[in-house]
Amino acid sequence: MEKQKCLECGDEFKGRIDKKYCSDYCRNTYNNKINKDSKNLIRNINNRLRKNYKVLSQLNISGKTKVSRSKLISQNFDFNYFTQIYITKAKKTYYYIYDQGYLELDNEIYLLIKRD
Repeated sequence: MEKQKCLECGDEFKGRIDKKYCSDYCRNTYNNKINKDSKNLIRNINNRLRKNYKVLSQLNISGKTKVSRSKLISQNFDFNYFTQIYITKAKKTYYYIYDQGYLELDNEIYLLIKRD
């Protein structure tokens, strides 16, 4: 068996000819470095969705509630992040974050709804 160099730490090791890392720790560390940028993007989006979901859940206890835009903004709600859009036959657009949704009404008032 020939000695090989670990792609992460550079230490020499013996093993299969196609082995690239000296340990599971080095393999995980190397792959985490490579995937860091894409994971950060996904993590940040999921955190924003989670915060938006929490705001809607706290404000919409009864399943159907009206709130002002300023109330949502004061809770750090970000209108740019949602998981799906539903457009009714009457051309009303509902934005959903998982099962919590909102519909913009008149005068910056929003109807919060929960889908069962």
